[in-house]
Amino acid sequence: MLDFEVKRCSRRCTATDGVLSPGEVYYSVLQVQGADVVRRDFSADAWNGPPDEALGWWESRMPESDTAKPKLAPREVALELFDRWSDQPKMGDAVYILALFLVRKRVFRFAESALDIQCELPDTLRLVCPSRAAEYDVRAVDVSAERAAEIQDQLVELLYSDDA
Repeated sequence: MLDFEVKRCSRRCTATDGVLSPGEVYYSVLQVQGADVVRRDFSADAWNGPPDEALGWWESRMPESDTAKPKLAPREVALELFDRWSDQPKMGDAVYILALFLVRKRVFRFAESALDIQCELPDTLRLVCPSRAAEYDVRAVDVSAERAAEIQDQLVELLYSDDA
């Protein structure tokens, strides 16, 4: 099985080497570099969209220094949401964003053949869920920035709580 660790935000823009300020919007990209998967963070000003070879990308906001960290729902809740949305054909873009979120939260991992399968099925990600001992093929979808923001807002509403 291919296993890699996605590092936390560097808090610096890859393009400008500037510090990402509290509350600032930034973008993160996962790319294959040799045998590794590398995360790169970009300030909104330096963001020109994801590179063609990106495995995935997402928009985030640097946390405010004085705000309490929201608490994520248990992983089973996120997996149940993934199952529910996977059964709804019109939710393909949301399933893709949720799958990338679950990779980021280390609930899913890219399957060992994930890089090979992209050559055969370029629009599909093969993911493994170790806690369920299951594999999933998720159709990669080109999601507009506006739609991605809507889905992210929906995920925050469904999966995060302000309770500490």
